[in-house]
Formats: sequence, structure tokens, C-alpha cells
Amino acid sequence: MSLRRNALLLVLATGVLAILGLWSGGALARLWRIPAGLLLIGLAYEGWQASRTALTLEVQSAQRWFLGRATPLRLFLQHAQRRALALELAPAAPAQIAMDRAVRSVTVPPGVLELSGTARRLGRFDWPVTFARVGGVLGLAWWSERLASACQVQVVPDVLHASERAAGTGLRGEQAALRLGAGAEILQLRDYRRGDPPRAVDWKASARRGRLISRDYSEDQHLQIVLAVDAGRASGLRAGDTDRLALYANVAARFAERAAALDDGVGLIVYAERPLVAVAPGRGTAAVARVRACLAAAHVHDGDGNPALAALQARALLQRRSLVIFLTDLDEPSALGELTAAARLLLPKHLPFIAGVESEGAQRLAYASAGDDLAVYRALAAQEYRASVTRHVQALRALGAAAVLARPRSLEEAVLNAYVRFRQRRKVG
Repeated sequence: MSLRRNALLLVLATGVLAILGLWSGGALARLWRIPAGLLLIGLAYEGWQASRTALTLEVQSAQRWFLGRATPLRLFLQHAQRRALALELAPAAPAQIAMDRAVRSVTVPPGVLELSGTARRLGRFDWPVTFARVGGVLGLAWWSERLASACQVQVVPDVLHASERAAGTGLRGEQAALRLGAGAEILQLRDYRRGDPPRAVDWKASARRGRLISRDYSEDQHLQIVLAVDAGRASGLRAGDTDRLALYANVAARFAERAAALDDGVGLIVYAERPLVAVAPGRGTAAVARVRACLAAAHVHDGDGNPALAALQARALLQRRSLVIFLTDLDEPSALGELTAAARLLLPKHLPFIAGVESEGAQRLAYASAGDDLAVYRALAAQEYRASVTRHVQALRALGAAAVLARPRSLEEAVLNAYVRFRQRRKVG
């Protein structure tokens, strides 16, 4: 309970009358009891009324929230009184959901508050208790209420927007490549050209036309891709507005949709100190659904990530040359040795591609103006950190693996651009 203006006026009147009574004596000495009594009686009445309010809160929202995407929700308030209630409400949400929590004044009815929140972590979360204050009917006090809601939300990796799916259809032209004398489907017949292999000659067509005729075959680039997501201890570090694991899961889920649109096979390995989840590459929406379900259930583990064991698991899943994308940390001191071991296990049969997150905080410190010795030290440490991460990337590329380092907001674009280049240059398949 906290007092409002009417109660404070009665308190002031009680004090003034008490002082006057002390100075004048006689009958005026007892006048302070009138406002004091009114205040006590009024508070007792308001408290009784507040106990009969039966105020309830219902949080209306989608059960599934997409990671990093703003999601609308409605707070629906009801009570058992016949009169309208004046409330002050502090909207609550799970700590993993970013939302404007400023106190709002609400009148019930109508008692509907339209809000939106953005999920920053994967997982299933119960809606927390919401605190509210009910204004008393006499305007004497605010009466505190704890409003529980049975709402529970599941945060899952984001999906591609309709515009992104439409843009992705432009890549379909890269699905098939022209290649002579190989493949499973005849693309066209044409006149023989010097240098065509004998197996490319269509002898029946040549006999009918009286000259040599060759076949062109269409070779589909149905790539096999495994996404290896690091769920080790370092994946709990901050990356932009979320942690690294949530970022990796979002990138992996959206990438799987893009790859499936090109009819490439997509699999998944989630690993920490050992492989935790292994999904063999598959095509189509069913494969994407399996990958998304596993990513939605991923969480940060206490052990350090071991990409070498993940590489061994990938080798067991893959039968032909494939692309293995590691979404992991490149800035850990031991990262280079472990990623080098993983790359050597995959090369030369498979193409390992390591994608890591660049620390935005370190970049800001590296280029910040130094006003004192401590700032100079921080800038030098940040520059050394960035130089070491760059050396890790260069060492992996020198080994024959592909590697990229990007800011959190640019990681998905960097991975997708590299994937498109691999397809264009036919480095996989």
C-alpha cells in the first residue's frame, strides 16, 4: 500500500490541527482526531474493497516466438467490481524477452494493453508475475496486487520472411550445370565437336542423321551440407542482443531453409565436449523441420566445444564430398589448434567452412581515443585480440579450409555469400 493525494491531505490536516490544539488548548486539542479517524476509516474501507477486487491478468500471445523477431502480445485485465478501476501496471516478461517495461496507467474496463516483445534466447519460458497497483475508491491509497498468468512461450529459431524466400528463388538457376559426358539426364543433342569423349556420342542419333551427334548432360548440384553448431561454454557469451548459441541457431535455421530451396541436403551436428545431436543430411521441408526442432532444443553446456569430435561425427554421416559449416568461436586461445585438427580430419574429401563472430566491443575499444593509461592499455589489448583472431582465420585458410569472421548482425550474410560462391565455383559436390 502507498498513500495517494487525498490521504496525504488528511495527514496534513491532522498535523496542522494537532499543532493548533497544542498551542490553543481546550476543545481544539481534540480536533486532529477527526481527519485522523476519517483517514483510518477510509483506508479500512478501501482495503476491504481491494480484497474483493478479484483482479486477474491473461497474457494473450503466440505460443511460439521467433528468435530476434518482434512479437505482439496483449495483456487482458478483468475484475469483479461493477465500477471502473484505475490501475498502474508494470508489464513483466521473461528475462530472455526484450520489452518496454515502463509503468503504464490502465483503466479496467476496457483493461487491454497492446505490447510487443523480442525474444533474445532459445527455450521454453513461463510468464513471470506482473505487479500492479489498484487505486482505492476514495483516492486514499494504491493497493498492491501480484498478477500471475499461465502463459508459456517457446522461443524457436527464426524463419525466412516471404520477401527473403522470393529473393532466394533467384539462386535456383545455379542448381544445374552443363557438363559433357556425365550426369544422369540428357539436356540436349548437338553436333559432334572435336574433343568430345566417345561415351558422349549418341550412336543411334548419329546413324539416323548420317553424322556424329553428341549428348549434353545436365548435372545437378545437389550438395550435402552439415551445420556443426558449437553449444559449448563459450557459446553463452554475448553476441549483439543475444548470446552466441542463439545467434548460431538463427543462422543455421535460416540457412537450412535457403539450402533446401535449392534442393541441397542439410544435416546438423550440435556439439559441446562431445557431439550431442547428429542429423544426417536430408532434402525438403522434412529435413528443415528436423534441423529446426533440434536447434530449438539446444542450450549452452558447461564443457568446452570440441570441433574435432564433431568432424569425426560429420565424416560418419557423409558418404561423398560435402560442405561442413562450423558455427563456432574463433577468439578462444585454444580455438586454432582444435579447429585445425577438425579441418585436417575433413580435408581433402570434404570442405570445412568455419564461421565465427567478431567482438563488437573489442573493435570499439581498439579504435577508441585513449585519454589515460588505462584506456591505452585497453586499446592495445583489443588490438592484440583482433590481430590474434585474424591470424586464426589466415591459418585455417592456409590449411585449405574456408573461414570467415563477421559481426553478429552480418554473420548470416557472410555464411550465405560463401555458400553461393562455393556453388558457383563448384568447390563442393
